Amino acid sequence: MSRRPEDGGRTGGSGRDNEAASVSGRVKRYARVGTAVGGLAARLAGDRFLGIRIDKEAHARDLRSALGGLKGPLMKVAQIMATIPEALPQEYVQELIQLQSNAPAMGWLFVKRRMAAELGPDWQDQFDAFEHEAAAAASLGQVHRAKLDDADLACKLQYPDMQSAVEADVKQLKLIFSIYGSYDKSIDTRNIHAEIAERLREELDYEREARHMALYADMLKAEKHIHVPSVLPDLCTKRLLTMEWLDGRRLLDFKDADQETRNAIALNMFRAWYVPFYDYGIIHGDPHLGNYSVRDDLDINLLDFGCVRVFKAKFVSGVIDLYKAIRDDDRELAVHAYETWGFTGLDKEVIDTLNLWANFVYGPLLEDRQRQIQETDTSGFYGREVAEKVHRKLRELGGVTPPREFVFMDRAAIGLGGVFMHLKAEINWHRLFHELIDSFDAKKMHRHQTQALKKHDLPLP
Repeated sequence: MSRRPEDGGRTGGSGRDNEAASVSGRVKRYARVGTAVGGLAARLAGDRFLGIRIDKEAHARDLRSALGGLKGPLMKVAQIMATIPEALPQEYVQELIQLQSNAPAMGWLFVKRRMAAELGPDWQDQFDAFEHEAAAAASLGQVHRAKLDDADLACKLQYPDMQSAVEADVKQLKLIFSIYGSYDKSIDTRNIHAEIAERLREELDYEREARHMALYADMLKAEKHIHVPSVLPDLCTKRLLTMEWLDGRRLLDFKDADQETRNAIALNMFRAWYVPFYDYGIIHGDPHLGNYSVRDDLDINLLDFGCVRVFKAKFVSGVIDLYKAIRDDDRELAVHAYETWGFTGLDKEVIDTLNLWANFVYGPLLEDRQRQIQETDTSGFYGREVAEKVHRKLRELGGVTPPREFVFMDRAAIGLGGVFMHLKAEINWHRLFHELIDSFDAKKMHRHQTQALKKHDLPLP
């Protein structure tokens, strides 16, 4: 794997960045996204304030058509919006989510230009084979299979002008949130917007993602049923990520498998997400179905590491404290946990309302028995009924401002809960959880986290 040219031929990772967020790039993005979002704003405002009824399904289809084929983070934003009850009507959420699942790949001309920009004009000499057709396409980039020295590789190429797209879409997201906030004061979205914006900007840096992958390989090295692809650093830049290809099938391919199979997959998923969290204070913030696959032996492949969130030890302590508070009906400890997370202005009614959500999330962990993750909600969406109840109550109480740290922690819990619900897994969640928390020590976790982040040249929280 040494056929790489001298660094002087590599233009993507050094020298002048020709794809930094440009004014012209943002203007073009605004023209397309702004028109669609502005139309959405006007129609929703008419529906909310003037009683003008609209065919939401038809307009949602029009919105998806207007944005169809548009690369960038809007699809990820739609997924996040789906976890905020009533932020957008479900008709819009369902259509926008399809933008990602149906995202078309870019053609060979783009691939040649991107690879030449990142590795130099003789980039094809650095591989034994490189497939012209993309194996997968998503919001920020697409993946091509390649071969080198008999090893199967995955090359993730970032789409053109993504930095401009992210900056434009982050501003459009602010507009969407302002519309939401004008008619619904239950959730102050300022911290949510700031958190999403920071994570999206991080996802553009594939060199950072490569360091995340090495970090996860270290954190999960004792987990024999979880696999992280190895990275080829000499074939990586800020906009190209080359890694080992891991074979696997979609998780939903197993939803009709026997109970033992579904339980084994769920167990591996639980440990893939929560061993790093309780041992290092680090969580994968995007449990989207496309970000992992299942091997024939039911082991899990983790595939995407753009969205990784690092928490201070006191935040993780707060997660455990809230569990104990719910278990022991200890209001004082619950208040301490919420304040540790960063919630402010908590009166009795707000605490009781937040505890409705906490009781739902922690419920399966409190019962020392095999059970499904959700046994009462009939909506088909993990946590939707209780989330809407909490949402309505918070609106009545004047609202709450979720701390930034809460955003992706909650998203991970909701995303994984949805996976476990689809699998109909029946597991003793209580014992799984206690295996991770019974020996928890905040100082020890902080020490492990600091060592791991420094080793992989990643910032401390």
